Amino acid sequence: MKPISWLGILLIVLGALVLAYQGINYTRQKKVIDVGELHVTKESHETIPLPPILGGLALAGGVVLLLMGAKSKT
Repeated sequence: MKPISWLGILLIVLGALVLAYQGINYTRQKKVIDVGELHVTKESHETIPLPPILGGLALAGGVVLLLMGAKSKT
């Protein structure tokens, strides 16, 4: 398989994941109190939103690259 086809497959997978999850979730821990043996932390759950248009563009670009890779093979 040509590298352009691999890149197309990768973009299709990434585009589908962006459309499915629509963001990246992570947990941040912050020290609130740190006195001697007393350690108190606070967890906050945050999200980095990813717009669906980004996933759609990646998916469409992956399909185009995959078709270009298949067409240049013949």
